[in-house]
Amino acid sequence: MKKILEVIGSLVLIVGVCGVLRELTGWFPFMGVTRFLTENVGFLHGRELFANIVIAVVGFAVLMTSDRMRTA
Repeated sequence: MKKILEVIGSLVLIVGVCGVLRELTGWFPFMGVTRFLTENVGFLHGRELFANIVIAVVGFAVLMTSDRMRTA
């Protein structure tokens, strides 16, 4: 379970950071996941940067949670 959480947390963190970089600099135009999440959800229009920051923080939180788990 620990490894699964580490992989999921790492992927979510990377997607969030790439989304933040895409919003600030225009890099990473291939990150379709962040585009889908931030451009197609109605209440997130105009808040794309905040949404990507939240995604990155959630990924970091999952990584910290997996770190606190004991290995079996």
